Amino acid sequence: MPSSPQSPIGVGIVGLSARRGWATRGHLPALRLLDGFEVRALSASSAESAERAAEKHGIAHAYGSAAELAAADEVDLVVVTVKVPDHREIVRAALTAGKAVFSEWPLGTGVAEAEELASLAAGRGLRTFTGLQARFAPLVRHLRDLVADGYVGEVLSTSLVASGRGWGADFPEGAEYLLDRASGANMLTIPFGHTLDGLTSVLGDLDEISAVTATRRRALTDPRSGRVHRPDVADQVVLGGVLSSGAVASVHFRGGLSRGTNFRWEINGTDGDLVVTGDHGHLQMGEYVITGARGSDPGLAELTVPERYFDPALDAVRGTEAYNVGAAYAQILRDLADGTSVVPDFAHAVRHHRVLERIEGAAGRV
Repeated sequence: MPSSPQSPIGVGIVGLSARRGWATRGHLPALRLLDGFEVRALSASSAESAERAAEKHGIAHAYGSAAELAAADEVDLVVVTVKVPDHREIVRAALTAGKAVFSEWPLGTGVAEAEELASLAAGRGLRTFTGLQARFAPLVRHLRDLVADGYVGEVLSTSLVASGRGWGADFPEGAEYLLDRASGANMLTIPFGHTLDGLTSVLGDLDEISAVTATRRRALTDPRSGRVHRPDVADQVVLGGVLSSGAVASVHFRGGLSRGTNFRWEINGTDGDLVVTGDHGHLQMGEYVITGARGSDPGLAELTVPERYFDPALDAVRGTEAYNVGAAYAQILRDLADGTSVVPDFAHAVRHHRVLERIEGAAGRV
C-alpha cells in the first residue's frame, strides 16, 4: 500500500453521505489535511445517494455498495463509518478484496464478530486499524507521559465518573438501534469503551474485574412518533478492578447528562495527584483539562498540554471532533512507513471486546 506523499494512500469511505454525519464531521476533514492520504471514493446506501454525496464533497468516485468500493483499483484503504451492525459484512468485503481497513469502534456487535474479522485479516496478511482515537488525544498522550515520568509517583488508585450524553431522558432521531443490545452499539461499547481504552493506554490493562450494570430508564418515548421503546441496554455501568500495576480502579458511567459532574478522572499516587475534567464522558472527542499537584504543592493547578503534543498539519481542526481522528490517521502513516503497529489493530479490538464481555459477565449480563 502506498505510504509516501508522492504516492498517497487512496481512501474509500463507506458511509459518507451528503447529510451531516460522523464521517463528514470527523474523518473527511482530518483526511484532507494529511498529505499522505487522498479521498478518492465513497459508497452510500444507494447509487443515487452516493452520487449526491460525491458531488457535495468533491470526490471523484461514487459507489452504491461497499463491495463495489472495496473492489475499486483506486482504493487502498477502506474506511468503515456505518452503524455497528453493518460492520461485519462491509469489513469482510474489504478484506476479501485484499484491502487494508480502518473500522470505527466497536469493530463488531460482539467478541465473535471481532474475532472473525481479525482472523480473516491475519490470514490474508492485511493491515487493519480500529478507531479507538482517545489514546491519540494530545491531553491523553500528555497524561500518559506525566504518569510514566513519575509525576504522581507510584499509582495507588484511579477513579472516573462520567456521563454518556445519550442513553438518558432524550430520544434523538434514529436512536432506536442504540437501545437494542443485539446491535452492539450502546453506552457500554461506545463512550465507556472509548474512554476505558484511553484510561488503560495511560495506566495499563485491567487484570481483575467486578461490575454492576443496570437499566434504570425502562421506557423511553420517541417524541416524533409517540412510540414507547423499552431499552435492554445498560444506562448505568459501575466497574471496579485492579490494573496490571496493582493500582485499584473504579469507573461509574451513567446515561444522559448530570447537573453535577459529567467527567472527572482522578489518578492518585504516592507523590501526587492528577485530575482530568470535562463536560461529558466521550473521551475520544471531547475537550478536557488536566490539573495536578505533587509534593508540597498547596493545591491543584492546571497543567497545559505542551505544543509538542499537537500536529501542526491538523491545526485547522484543532479543538474539533476531527482532531483526534486526524491524529490517529497521522499515526497510521507512520505505522505504514516504519512497520510499527501503534494504532490499535483488529487484534487489539478483539482484546478490548473481550474486556467489555468480562465486564458484562461480572455484572451477570452474559
